[in-house]
Amino acid sequence: MKSKKTSEQRSHRQILSVALAWGSLASGTVLGQTNTAPAATNVLSTVTVEGRLNAARSSILTEVGSSTYTINSEAILNEAQGNNASFNQVLLRAPGVAEDSLGQVHVRGEHANLQYRINDVLLPEGITGFGQELDPRFVQTMELMTGSLPAEYGFRTAGIVDIQTKSGAALNGGSVEIFGGSYDTIRPSFEYGQTVGNTSFFIDGSYDHNGLGIENPAPTSVAIHDYTDQYKSFLYFSHIMDPTSRIIVMGSVSYSQFQIPINPSLAATSQPGTSTPWTGVAEPSVFSLNDNQNEQNYYGVVAYQKSSGNLNYQASAYARVSSVHYVPGDIPAALDYNSGIATDEDRILYSGGAQLDASYTLGDYHTLRGGLTYLHEAVTANTTTTVFDVNGAGDAISGPIPITQDNSPHADYGGMYLQDEWKIVPQLTLNAGGRFDVYTSDNDSENQLSPRANLVYKPWDSTTIHGGYSRYFTPPPLETVPSGNIAAFAGTSGGSGVTGPYNEVKAERANYYDLGLSQKVLPVPGLTLGVDGYYKTAQEQLDDGFFGQSLILSSFNYTRGRVRGVEFTASYDKGGFSAYANVAYSVAQGEGAASAQYLWGENPVANYVNHNWVYLDHDQRVTGSFGVAYSWNEPGRWSTKAFADALYGSGLRQDGPGLIPGSTDPIPNGSGVGQYYTLNFGVAERMRLTKKQSLVARLDIVNITDNIYPLRTGTGVGVNAAQYGERRGIFGSLSYLF
Repeated sequence: MKSKKTSEQRSHRQILSVALAWGSLASGTVLGQTNTAPAATNVLSTVTVEGRLNAARSSILTEVGSSTYTINSEAILNEAQGNNASFNQVLLRAPGVAEDSLGQVHVRGEHANLQYRINDVLLPEGITGFGQELDPRFVQTMELMTGSLPAEYGFRTAGIVDIQTKSGAALNGGSVEIFGGSYDTIRPSFEYGQTVGNTSFFIDGSYDHNGLGIENPAPTSVAIHDYTDQYKSFLYFSHIMDPTSRIIVMGSVSYSQFQIPINPSLAATSQPGTSTPWTGVAEPSVFSLNDNQNEQNYYGVVAYQKSSGNLNYQASAYARVSSVHYVPGDIPAALDYNSGIATDEDRILYSGGAQLDASYTLGDYHTLRGGLTYLHEAVTANTTTTVFDVNGAGDAISGPIPITQDNSPHADYGGMYLQDEWKIVPQLTLNAGGRFDVYTSDNDSENQLSPRANLVYKPWDSTTIHGGYSRYFTPPPLETVPSGNIAAFAGTSGGSGVTGPYNEVKAERANYYDLGLSQKVLPVPGLTLGVDGYYKTAQEQLDDGFFGQSLILSSFNYTRGRVRGVEFTASYDKGGFSAYANVAYSVAQGEGAASAQYLWGENPVANYVNHNWVYLDHDQRVTGSFGVAYSWNEPGRWSTKAFADALYGSGLRQDGPGLIPGSTDPIPNGSGVGQYYTLNFGVAERMRLTKKQSLVARLDIVNITDNIYPLRTGTGVGVNAAQYGERRGIFGSLSYLF
């Protein structure tokens, strides 16, 4: 099921939670899912209580006024590579989500600014990289909420990715799978869930080895030096204390090793003069580059949920460790092919915090909601950058010289909110409130009171109209705030042409307006259409980019920002046939180099941005996603499913096409990289062996037309390399369900 809707409350989530719990009592027809009837009476009782508590938990938070797009486990199986797709590939099937390189996605013209929640518990941020720790395998349902958000959602507000996981009570079985194919891909995995008395658990794990860990910097079928090995596991544990309360424990481990692919057309650039002491050494081959990146993420959550009469609440504590280490494998080669800079960068982010969310029903017309959030973060950043001393002409005069900088910044994030969902009349609901947020770091201390108001009107059961306003406060992620002494690089190949000022990165403050309509087309049962428009203005507009050699993001501010767009959605689901189509139009711009100005590199570029609106590097004018699936089955024996989906993008930004007046520098982000599309196809068959055991065979063809298209060309603000989309790939899998 894929659907976009506006909602008065989470009634659909409550119904779905109960349905999923009771659904384990009947055999399922979804390919790749295990739904077998438990026999013991105590298991039935646990399933029922789990369903009630899931519904109660869903009522704590609200979606009134936001635009919500839902993807469930069946819809994931209907996409290219199914459960074996990356999590960001699943997100790309939602409206307004644009694809970028290195595993990045952009929602409604924002660079990142996404908040992830698992079972309504905030997931602390990790260091942004390209090893995506979340695995679609443990997703039961996933919602992407955008637009004017209610007051409970703070700090990261471009979109809320709310994941409801599989559980032992709903699954009561498991599967093992082997997946492989093009690019030397081999991926064994497993999942298992069970209920024992009042306790249920779910665990999954996977290992992935392939030769396309990062996008290819060349338009070839096979990338050079691009192998990756990735390990992931997730655990969900739930213990029912009594019919009104439970303890939940969740944890995840991911470990990823990446080779950095080599562009064979890369030219040496770091030895422009004959005065460099390096001239006595033969120029290294580009194929001697041997850079690597290691990424690790570990997190744990403990939550207590209570549902008693009109009061529902959930209290949780969480901790996380996230690290990224970029290592240049050959220093001489790195210096020659990266403009005289070779960077060994190691960042570790430690996060810990607590969260409380509660709701209280006052009669038939009011529901009060409130909560508190606290998060502490600490970063250990150790960087050794090897450079040359250079003269006024930029020629190396001595070196190489290692410059070591170690930093340990800290930050605290605190927020509280209160709001009232008021059903004015049966057809009209107002959700109004506000939140107060505080952000304090070593170099900054800011706060903001943010009012929120959303109105939902349902003149008929088939029609929903929503509109809202939200004030947003978005601190920069601590792990991406540039740190260190830039003056140490003056007079070297690592120096910047921008000599000042060096303002610190600030929190973004924005006004967000949203208006939308969802319509069920009654003459065509199962068809739903939607349209949603938005407009955002911001002060200290946040953006991120890759500056220098390493593939670790750095944040900076534009003085002002503006983003506007409109989304069109359609979904159809009837019988064994389902289809969806999403088309979004967006424009994202910024003006003024407000912080970390040295990242811009050249004074003409910074001066141009200070006096002109420029498109943000991640701006994509038109984004589309489309899919169809059809299944048919012979009850009790076999079932078959065929599916196809497609993605379209008008292209992200690159520099040019003209030059900045009076300069040899191109206009930053002045043009697009060009439009592209990918078409994918797949088929799967499930053969039932016994009442509880089945085999599922699946075939996927990705980019079936073998389109060659760049996601990035290597130019643009914060773009340090070219990356091309994946060429044609053929993959197969075999699963055993029990």
